[in-house]
Amino acid sequence: MLDLGANVDCGPEHLLQFGIMGAMLVAAMEHSDFPTVGILNIGEEEIKGNETVKSAAELLRASDLNFIGNVEGDGIYMGDADVVVCDGFVGNVALKTSEGLAQMLGSSLRTEFRRNWLTKVAAVIAMSVLNNFKKRFDHRRYNGAILLGLRGISVKSHGSADAFSFGHAISRAYEAVENRVVDRIAAKISAMTGSGVARVEEST
Repeated sequence: MLDLGANVDCGPEHLLQFGIMGAMLVAAMEHSDFPTVGILNIGEEEIKGNETVKSAAELLRASDLNFIGNVEGDGIYMGDADVVVCDGFVGNVALKTSEGLAQMLGSSLRTEFRRNWLTKVAAVIAMSVLNNFKKRFDHRRYNGAILLGLRGISVKSHGSADAFSFGHAISRAYEAVENRVVDRIAAKISAMTGSGVARVEEST
């Protein structure tokens, strides 16, 4: 998902560039030949959204990206697209909302399991399932957002990162270099220069 906060004021061309950079990142890091790209919107219909989003969707649709159209907020987690494009203002709000929701659910779950002796017994019985669930959604395992649009690799770690999560950020940086993310983005931008996409803004 990009942008997540680096650029809060974006035009349609920027959102197209985000789609290009995101697609090349997924292609390199996830070894996906033709990743799908969607644009975050308030509805699936093409007529939905503000003018910037609708204009960006037209640019994405005219590009050679695997653009699937609009993606609603719930589609981010349903896997509707490999890459979800939005401006940094919207993206950061979605990110922080997701973090807050995860923390609230975790806190509520702990409270319920500690409510009485019966729920504590239930917690012990469900411990293996709970541990697997926690491991699967442990944000520390996904730490490290690559700042795209630079002539090099820069990875932003979360401010609350511990040694475990920081190690994952370093691994992300290594993988980005090894898979030539910058070269892939530069080549794709160069190939699409004729479409007016010649300059890439910083994005995360």
